[in-house]
Amino acid sequence: MLVRWSVLALGVTIATKIVPGIECNEPSTLIIVVVLLSFLNAVLKPLLMLFALPFIVVTMGLGIVLINATLFWLVGELVNGFSVASFGSALLGAIIVSVTNLVLNSVLGPKGKAGRSDRKGGGRGPGKPPKPDDVIDV
Repeated sequence: MLVRWSVLALGVTIATKIVPGIECNEPSTLIIVVVLLSFLNAVLKPLLMLFALPFIVVTMGLGIVLINATLFWLVGELVNGFSVASFGSALLGAIIVSVTNLVLNSVLGPKGKAGRSDRKGGGRGPGKPPKPDDVIDV
């Protein structure tokens, strides 16, 4: 989780440096922004995506970028010392944070797969015995 937060903090920092209209005053404010943004992404984003699913499908995923921008803008409204001047700034900031997360997560490796074996070719197929970690519910 600390790695995810560090990647998110780097993305927000890059957005504050590149996008005019996004400002973060202090490092302690950045920590609050990262924690709140992570919380909103975990709790509010799935609900927004559920309600906006038809729009997301019609726009071929563009709606997700708008949801990310909305959450970014909301954090700017809620946290003192972190300001997002307009929705356009929030949109650019959300895109920068998303691209940063995409690039760094691909460089750092898959998340949440520690201790799992690669399933490619290792699953149960014809003539293969069940693996010891398989669980069968009856």
